[in-house]
Amino acid sequence: MSAQEQVLSYWLDEVGPAGWYRGDAELDAAIRTRFEDMWHDAMGGSCGTWLTDPKGALAYVVLMDQFSRNMFRADAMAFASDKHARAATKMAIERDWDMAVPEPERLFFYMPLMHSENLVDQDRAVRLIHTRLKNDGDSTLSHAKAHRAIVRKFGRFPFRNAALGRTNTASEQNFLDDGGYGAAYRDRDTD
Repeated sequence: MSAQEQVLSYWLDEVGPAGWYRGDAELDAAIRTRFEDMWHDAMGGSCGTWLTDPKGALAYVVLMDQFSRNMFRADAMAFASDKHARAATKMAIERDWDMAVPEPERLFFYMPLMHSENLVDQDRAVRLIHTRLKNDGDSTLSHAKAHRAIVRKFGRFPFRNAALGRTNTASEQNFLDDGGYGAAYRDRDTD
């Protein structure tokens, strides 16, 4: 099994939709054990050939966007590969490779945009999720809107500040004290 197939088989079949947003220590440790060396290889540029077809690009995005968040939870390293994931995502979308991948895994092409602290990326994530995911039951769209609302308000995600060594502003601290992402999700915009 190729490295790309290992990533996709693990994430799509073994973990699956029920575990994608679990975020527990056991899943984090399993991903770290199985994929940390591969992630470091990708950070060093050795996985560039993955970006030559839709499935390879999807595997690259999952490795660089999703697995980093599990492997390095609450650490700045969780976000170290974001720019690589965004670049791969934008290239794949430009080539319509996202549409060559079935739902629900297609949504992982949009996650690097939803994870971006750039409002243009946030707007694009909302638009793509709204127009290119039909079987989502609006769940991902609702989360995308919540992410966008946070970036609109603060220009960044305050819940990353501690990991990234950033100081909270007073309004960011109030946001975190008042429920952070959970409150933003409940109060998200509907446009």
